[in-house]
Amino acid sequence: MVKPLHDRLSEALSSASKADRALANFMLAEPRTLPFETAASLAEKVGVSEPTVGRFCRAIGYDGFKDLKNHLKNEMGDQPWLIGDRLRDLRARAQAGEDQLSRGLELEMAALVAVYEIAHSAGFNAVVQRLASAGTVYAVGFQTERGMAQIFVNQLQYLRDRVQLLDMAGGNFAEVLAMDGQDAALVIFEARRYSRHARLLAEEANAAGIHVTLITDPYCDWAHDVADEIFVVPTSFNLFWDSTAQMASLANLLVNGVFMALGPDVEARMDKITKLYGHFTGHVGRQGSGRDAERNAPNRTRLEGPPKT
Repeated sequence: MVKPLHDRLSEALSSASKADRALANFMLAEPRTLPFETAASLAEKVGVSEPTVGRFCRAIGYDGFKDLKNHLKNEMGDQPWLIGDRLRDLRARAQAGEDQLSRGLELEMAALVAVYEIAHSAGFNAVVQRLASAGTVYAVGFQTERGMAQIFVNQLQYLRDRVQLLDMAGGNFAEVLAMDGQDAALVIFEARRYSRHARLLAEEANAAGIHVTLITDPYCDWAHDVADEIFVVPTSFNLFWDSTAQMASLANLLVNGVFMALGPDVEARMDKITKLYGHFTGHVGRQGSGRDAERNAPNRTRLEGPPKT
């Protein structure tokens, strides 16, 4: 009996070379994206050469990457293959009331479209320019949104200095509210039930002349009085708990916008941060020069998308 692709890849994880294991791991983790890959695009994502992809496919029993994809398609049987087919299948199931998660997925896809529409707005561009040029950038989130603010700050710190996460450790937000001058930008992530800290901080910062950007859900009725920009992100996706996943998507787009606004000069800072991280902490795998070092560094050489931190 011919072994399915999943089994062949699983075996390669324990017996193949380092490059082959990397390919096997990626294919196992992303089987649904394989139809849209070429040997060249797969090689670039995994950090190996294009000939290595072909050799690996032959080593596990296929004629090449194209042959591997053909076998994968056959193994999927009646399952939808391309993204359009899969979406139509999910919509049909949602409309028939068969699957609560399918309806949730439909709502999330609509929310993601809404987020990208926000990213084309004048308000979004104004915030991007402010985050790129303000003397200091602060971000804050309370309750479950705190982690989102932390990620946003960590990513933005790769691109520019004077980026800080606010918290209540000092008891008074003096870092921003007692600062000399007002060349600052404050980004607040907040969703219901809203923390008293979020509203009070926004009010005080607004009164101090500090630019406030609030990323929130559709239910926030106090935002317009205290924020320069309000980005309303859908959060109800037919789930037990409202999801702030699309807030994270918008945050990623903001970071990408700042990256583009700063231009090629940002690479010097990113190189410095990467070297500092490598010196004090390090990444999985061999450190040093060559392909491993390039794979471990952020995706800083192309102005095509956000860096990977």
